[in-house]
Amino acid sequence: MSDNTIEALTILGLGDMGSALARSWLAAGYTVTVWNRSARQAPEGAAVAATAAEAVAANTLVVVCLLDDASVRATLDGIDLTGRDVVNLTTSTPAEARALSEWITARGGRFLDGGIMAVPSMIGVPDSGAYVFYSGSAELHKTHADALAVPADVTYVGADAGFAALYDIALLSAMWGMFAGAAHAFALIGGEDISPVEFAPLMIAYQQAMAGYSYGTAAQLASGDYTQGVESNLAMMTTTNGTLRRTAAEQGVSPELLEPFMALMERRVAEGGGNESNTGVVDLLRR
Repeated sequence: MSDNTIEALTILGLGDMGSALARSWLAAGYTVTVWNRSARQAPEGAAVAATAAEAVAANTLVVVCLLDDASVRATLDGIDLTGRDVVNLTTSTPAEARALSEWITARGGRFLDGGIMAVPSMIGVPDSGAYVFYSGSAELHKTHADALAVPADVTYVGADAGFAALYDIALLSAMWGMFAGAAHAFALIGGEDISPVEFAPLMIAYQQAMAGYSYGTAAQLASGDYTQGVESNLAMMTTTNGTLRRTAAEQGVSPELLEPFMALMERRVAEGGGNESNTGVVDLLRR
């Protein structure tokens, strides 16, 4: 550990994630004080505080991992945060994170928000792929850099306290889209003599091959030219929509997971974007 590392911290919240975080810091030799709203077994070696105020008073670095923004505010309300460095690892929206940053700062603390890109079993496990987006106070981030790197890799995305939540939710949104496509695909083959176990590797390989398409979308958004590098334009892609709908009908599968995106594609073509890729859909969503 570096000379400026603070080897003690407090954790508010002992759910599955909070407990995993506590165990990772304990295993790394940190002194950890914990508090939970309801009775729950604390990780071995942790000091258990009777109240949230006692837990906050115990250490400069206070990590919060609770249910939601409202529970964070309810827990910290009325507690002296002067000189405290509050790291919020509770899932929230960008606006909630920014407002919480102002709320914490007004009470004398520094604030850093985090978006955990992992499940509890990945926390504290080397090379698990776990990482955390952080945004907010650059000084807080620098002061506690060693401590923050213990549970998972760290990606600091800027001084705007809302950015960590925005990155987190943006990536989760992309994941839901992938899950939606997979659910539709499994539904299509569900009534046939096709093994989902044997089908899954084919679908995953195709999803991985198509994932790189996002690089092209990013480049087009940056340049403003949605026809840049287009091989299959939107007009061509939308002709496939009819086949997708008819196949779903033949297989007795609802197209409701695909319809919103197909409708946006068709709307963009109707507005004159037939020679583009599907990047123009981004603009439709932002109207």
